[in-house]
Amino acid sequence: QVQLVESGGGLVQAGGSLRLSCAASGRTFSRNTMGWFRQAPGKERELVASIMSSGDSTTYVDSVKGRFTISRDNAKNTMALQMNDLKPEDTAVYYCAAKRIAWDYWGQGTQVTVSS
Repeated sequence: QVQLVESGGGLVQAGGSLRLSCAASGRTFSRNTMGWFRQAPGKERELVASIMSSGDSTTYVDSVKGRFTISRDNAKNTMALQMNDLKPEDTAVYYCAAKRIAWDYWGQGTQVTVSS
């Protein structure tokens, strides 16, 4: 069982930066692939970035490549998403998730709002 809590969302102007954090409880964190999803109003939830258990392999959706960086610290059971050069279209609720077989564990979400 993994429990996830996100923090770090907020309101920022276009071009600004935010850093999201995800704190995980559970002894299996280091074995889970982790990811950040987001869901904007009226849109489906999408996988923004993922990171393998060892931290040496990451994936990004095309729209955030070069702007967002996902990272994890298995010793501290934490994961982060550094978001730079934010755009209004990045506005969404961002969710931390852990993958066992499917994306089985979710945080409660944190709002990110980017003003133009």
